[in-house]
Amino acid sequence: MLLVRATLGMCWETRSMESNPDDGKPIRHQGIDNSGHILKRIIGKLAHRHIIGLGKVLGAAAYFLDLPHRRIVRRNLQFTHPDWTREKIDNLARRVFQNLGISFLETFQLATLSREQVLGRVRVVGLENLQNALKSKSGLILVSAHLGSWETGLLFFCCYIQKPILGVAKKIRLAPLNRWVHRLRSRFGLKIVYKKGALPEMRRVLRRGGVIGLLVDQSRRSEGVDVNFFGHRVTTTPAAAFLAIRCQSPVLPLFCVRDDSGRLNVIVKSPLEMKRTGDLRSDIQSNTQMITDVVEKAVRQYPDQWFWVHKRWKKYYPDLYPEYQARRQRRHEKKRASQPDAGE
Repeated sequence: MLLVRATLGMCWETRSMESNPDDGKPIRHQGIDNSGHILKRIIGKLAHRHIIGLGKVLGAAAYFLDLPHRRIVRRNLQFTHPDWTREKIDNLARRVFQNLGISFLETFQLATLSREQVLGRVRVVGLENLQNALKSKSGLILVSAHLGSWETGLLFFCCYIQKPILGVAKKIRLAPLNRWVHRLRSRFGLKIVYKKGALPEMRRVLRRGGVIGLLVDQSRRSEGVDVNFFGHRVTTTPAAAFLAIRCQSPVLPLFCVRDDSGRLNVIVKSPLEMKRTGDLRSDIQSNTQMITDVVEKAVRQYPDQWFWVHKRWKKYYPDLYPEYQARRQRRHEKKRASQPDAGE
């Protein structure tokens, strides 16, 4: 449970702005990183092959101990792959948790790495696509997903272009952990935006020719656009499509995944050709679907590396997650019970 919750805390979403000094130094944060010496001496000095091995062990343990998230992963896989056998689903579910364990340790190790070490850890596939996209005068929108080692991919990009990037993230409820993760993400020039005021800030950055990064694979109950994902209706953020149309910015899909040897690869796809018919609502929907299709293709290629613990289909298929719906109902009832009667 702790592994998945910590990894959930490091998920990127569409949310607005806080920044930290870009000193590139190893993180020593009071509370979360009072054990900074341990982090630096043990995790920080491990070879990546040992991170892979330990991460698999950690993930295997989480698979057996974390029943709620194991249940979500299995249900999501059954829902999206109805022709798969139970054995195949269980095998992939184990690998999903192993990937989470690896990503968890990789993220902690990132806090101890220098710019040169981050750059040396990753191989780029499609470098020409990245170099050409960076020449855009109207900014650049990076779209990615909770796939592979997404935090490593983000920091690699910051280190590679060596100029500020606006990252859009979800604030973590646990304040000390939020400070630690914020410090990690911003140490190489990334600026973080949280919920309120995010869209105007993103537009300003793009119109100055800057770069923004969005993870576009999570459910949005409000302000979302309906799209098809793995053959089923979901909601997702329209931010990338909207900004691409309004700011004339290219959209560049980018994913950080592991190959069979465990080596990290940043795969840069060709820029997406956004539709601009003049019908804004229709263009946003069709372009958001296009972006979602790219994400789905990447997930199908690396199914064990996607974040299947997310309740991706909860809005239109709530019966997939009955425990979640029950908790949500109890919260609503408790909230209603705590409100004074209007007649009193």
